[in-house]
Amino acid sequence: MKILIVDPGCSGVDGSILLASLIDLTGEPRALDPLAGAIRDLGICREFRYEAERVGAGEEVAATLLSITAREEGAMAGDDFQEACMAVADDVGLSPGARDRVSSVLGDLTAVSFRPAETIFSVVGTMFLLDRAEFFEGTIVAMPPALGATITRTDCGDIPGPAPATLAVLTRHRFPFASVPAEADLTTPVGAALLAAITERSISLYPAMTPARVGYGIRPSGEPTGLLRVMEGESLPPGEDRVVMLETNLDDTSGEVIGYTIERLFAEGAADVFVTPALGKKNRPVSVVSVMAAAADENRLIRILMEETGTLGVRVREFRKVVADRRKETVPVSVGGREYPIRVKTASANGRPVAEKPEYDDLAAIARNRGIPLRLVGDEVRLCLSERRRERTAREGGAGGGCPPDLPSAANTARDG
Repeated sequence: MKILIVDPGCSGVDGSILLASLIDLTGEPRALDPLAGAIRDLGICREFRYEAERVGAGEEVAATLLSITAREEGAMAGDDFQEACMAVADDVGLSPGARDRVSSVLGDLTAVSFRPAETIFSVVGTMFLLDRAEFFEGTIVAMPPALGATITRTDCGDIPGPAPATLAVLTRHRFPFASVPAEADLTTPVGAALLAAITERSISLYPAMTPARVGYGIRPSGEPTGLLRVMEGESLPPGEDRVVMLETNLDDTSGEVIGYTIERLFAEGAADVFVTPALGKKNRPVSVVSVMAAAADENRLIRILMEETGTLGVRVREFRKVVADRRKETVPVSVGGREYPIRVKTASANGRPVAEKPEYDDLAAIARNRGIPLRLVGDEVRLCLSERRRERTAREGGAGGGCPPDLPSAANTARDG
C-alpha cells in the first residue's frame, strides 16, 4: 500500500512550503496551472501567478521554492471566502474525499485572518496534488510539526509561542507538536489545519517501508529556515509487519466509558480494537480490551487506555502480522438501471484473489440516493462485481479458461486483522 510521510519536524508547516514539497515530490511544477486559472476567474485579484523553482539547499539536497504573486482587490467575508474556495475546488475536479478535506480546513480557519487568494491556492492546491497522485487511496502520516517561539501581542498582554491560533487548531484535533528554539512562527494555522485534514495520524518514528521518492520544500530567503520533507513509499510485503497487542482487564468500567475509549484509540491510530467478555477474580465478569497497533504508537495508546479507563496495568505483546495484499480501484456498477462509480478493495494472497469488498460509504450513498435498503444495494453490487470478474476472466483466459469461484462478499468478509 502507498504511504506518504510528511516530516515538518525542523521546518514546521505552512500552506506554501507544504505545497512546494508536494510539487518537488511529484516533479510537476506546472500541475497547478488549472487552479491558478480558476482563482483568476473569481475576480478577486488584479493579478495572480505562481512559480515553482528548484533550488540548491546544500551539497546533497535540492528543494522547490514556491513564489506566489497575488494583487488582491479588497477583503472577503467568511461565507464569501468559503463559497469561493469550494467553487474553485469544484472547478479543478477534486474528488468527494478531497473536497471534504477542503471543507474541514475551512472549518478550522473561521476565526483566522489570511490572504484569500493565496490561502485558496495553498489549501485546494495541496488537496489537488494529493488527489491527483492517489495518496488518499493509501496512508498519509506526519511527524509532529515544529512550532517556533515568537511573541504574540494581545490587548491584555503578550503571549509566548506557540501562536494561539495555531495551537487552537492543533488542540482541536489533538495533534502532537514539537517545540524548537526558533524565533519565528514555523507552523501557521493554515499549515496546522492542512496537516490535520490530510493525515490519518501522527507518528514519532518512520514506519517500516520501501522508499520510492522524496520531495523537499523551502521558504523564500528571509523567512524561517528549514526544509519540509515528504516521502512516498510502499508498505512492506506480507509477513514483514511487526505490531503490538495491548490488553487490559476492566471489571468496574461502564459500557459508555469503554465505547468512548475505543473511539479515542481508533482516532489515535489503533489498527483494531475489540472487547471480549470473560470471568476474572472471584468469578466477577470482566471486559478484556485488546488493542492492535504499530509498535511506534504503543506508549501513546497505553496512556489513553489508562487515562480513559483508570486501569492500573496494560499487558504488551509483540508479534508478527501476516496480511493479504490489498488494492483499491474505482469501478462502475449498475443499481436500479443507473450506473454509479464505487470503490472496491481487493485482497489477494500468493497472487490469488481471496476477498473483494465494496466501500461502505459508496454503498450507503447509493442507498440514500435510490431510497432503497442498504442490503439490496449490496446484493446488486455484488452481482455486478461477480459478472465483471467472469467477463475479465473470459477475456484474459479465453472461452475455455473457466471462471474462478465467487470471492467472499462484503457481508461476510472479516475485518482486517
